[in-house]
Amino acid sequence: MELVSKRLRKLVVEALEGGGRGHLGSSMSMIEILHALYDGYLNISKDNFTSLDRDRFILSKGHGCLALYAVLADKGFIPAEELKTFCKLDSRLGGHPERGKIPGVEASTGALGHGLPIGVGMAIAGKIRKKNYKVVVLTGDGEINEGSVWEAAMSAAKHKLSNLTVIVDYNKLQSYGLTKEVLDLEPLVDKWKSFGFETVEIDGHNIAEIKSTLNRLPFNPDKPSAIICHTVKGKGFPFAEGNANWHHKSKLSKEEIEAMYACL
Repeated sequence: MELVSKRLRKLVVEALEGGGRGHLGSSMSMIEILHALYDGYLNISKDNFTSLDRDRFILSKGHGCLALYAVLADKGFIPAEELKTFCKLDSRLGGHPERGKIPGVEASTGALGHGLPIGVGMAIAGKIRKKNYKVVVLTGDGEINEGSVWEAAMSAAKHKLSNLTVIVDYNKLQSYGLTKEVLDLEPLVDKWKSFGFETVEIDGHNIAEIKSTLNRLPFNPDKPSAIICHTVKGKGFPFAEGNANWHHKSKLSKEEIEAMYACL
């Protein structure tokens, strides 16, 4: 595992230790994706996050916010020491991200299926205003059970939103079990293609591969893009990898926290 991946995971564990609860598994499957986005691809920084010309990123699977908070801290949007206030009374860092509280958060998410519809609206607005900003929406595989995702996908294709990219964190698990058993998404690549998206699939933990894929966007000048990232829920923590019991944990014990640190 790359050093940056371990550094970001440590920040997540520090937040979990502070709050005593959180979505470890959901955050660990996408931390490399977020790092690649914020490490040179997205035109978003602590200095320009209110600019009309900034790129827009929406974490649609808002329960994975620990990973986003870690990356925002790593990039200077928020102080790293603030992570330890996660889920505490009066903290900005709640169990789902809130627009207006946290610099760089474009949308309040948590109710699943809303991120892509919001992103489609932002992308259409960019076209109308003749702005060159990019819109990226990161969604979960369990989340795309929601019909609103596919309604928004149809709209994105109709309007030829080449400034919009959907990234699917395909970790094969959701809160109650295997995605294929809850509601099988396969053939997932073909589904996105059939909805009018130029679509590729990659290793969602390979930072170099993620970055090279992002640098090829848009894949088609007349279509929105979709990137299916194959990931592992709980990546980096063997006891949590592929384990739906670690989708969310409350009242984390001292032993569980120590076990997390031991992996880093």
